[in-house]
Amino acid sequence: MKILQIVHQYPPQYVGGTELYTQSLAQQWSARGHTSHVLSRRSQEGSGWEKREVEGITIWDAWNGLATPTRRFMATFGDAVLSGAAEQLLDKTAPDLIHIQHLMGWPVALLKAIKARAIPFVVTLHDYWWICANAQLLTNYNPQICAGPEAYVNCARCALARSGVPHLWPAIPPLSGLLSWRSRLLREVLLAARSIIAPSHFVRTWYAAQEPALGDKIQVIPHGIAYPGAKSTRVASSPVRFVYLGGLSWQKGVHVVVEAFQGLGGEAELWIAGDESFDPGYARLLHDKATPAVRFLGPLAHERIWEVLSQADALVVPSLWYETFSLVTREAFAAGVPAIVSDLGALAEAVQEGVDGMRVPAGDVVAWRAALQRVIREPELRAHLREGVRPPLTLPEHVDRLEHLYLQCVDSKVSA
Repeated sequence: MKILQIVHQYPPQYVGGTELYTQSLAQQWSARGHTSHVLSRRSQEGSGWEKREVEGITIWDAWNGLATPTRRFMATFGDAVLSGAAEQLLDKTAPDLIHIQHLMGWPVALLKAIKARAIPFVVTLHDYWWICANAQLLTNYNPQICAGPEAYVNCARCALARSGVPHLWPAIPPLSGLLSWRSRLLREVLLAARSIIAPSHFVRTWYAAQEPALGDKIQVIPHGIAYPGAKSTRVASSPVRFVYLGGLSWQKGVHVVVEAFQGLGGEAELWIAGDESFDPGYARLLHDKATPAVRFLGPLAHERIWEVLSQADALVVPSLWYETFSLVTREAFAAGVPAIVSDLGALAEAVQEGVDGMRVPAGDVVAWRAALQRVIREPELRAHLREGVRPPLTLPEHVDRLEHLYLQCVDSKVSA
């Protein structure tokens, strides 16, 4: 098959979960003998597009100025330069199937071009962007989990808060209309997809509740993990070591665990791995709250993640928002390490309470301190949770499922 993935950004300019997933998938398709293409929006002055070859993958980068938040948002409604580049690419590559990983910063006019060429496509729901312009279901004006649009008035408030003018109330009606229009355009894309992939049942349920017409179209295919060479062989020891791996920003809730470490009894330490340059103010807050038992590791190369996990007694994932999957939790399981997570969204789905980890109320410092204290004082609990860890889906198994879905989509086009 000739497979084209469309994504909002791509390494090395941007390195995030969706970008790395797209890159990994492109490598898998190439290794399996498929023709693998990626179309990515680059942030760059001027306009144009270019082709580059990396390890058997053909990457097409298109750009039309710096991809600022405002430009990304407005591009949904139209961008002649990006639409033209995409149409040329569709004609050059003639893909059998398109996998839309993310459409942020791309014009919805791509749908018309794809339909005109009768190319089947699938969409993966990596976050909540298709309905929430914030993508994370967190309000900008009062950081809380959002239930979804309420006549798009709350969405307009979010947009104003993000722009730095939260009290410009006259702008709410026109902004609400614009965000409603955005939602209709993106809904049209989802309805036209042959299949929509959710990485967790939580994501499927949430989207189906927002847009019931999508319910039968969404299927759950969990992400797969590229396993380490060997599992952790760490035994009960002192100090008990908790590890956090991931982004350092408020919604990740790292401060909750740092605060929970204050006043803990027994010997324990917390290792925090993440890039402090992403949000320096938040990083300073963490350092200010940290006890001497907290150690900051900085950003880690992927191979070092396995090294750190091999030295962990438990992973902590204290997120304050609805994670859509949590790759790091599955990486911990792949390494044989139990996880203590917020009882929220896909995290609650990932961990079986008292079997392979613990679920703790999100943001509740007292509850987190009590959970950590139990793990410290009960070595038999640590052993029990470690024994309960089961291997997650592997990357090859994940790709097998996707390949089967792709073939179904292509076959349905042929038989139509």
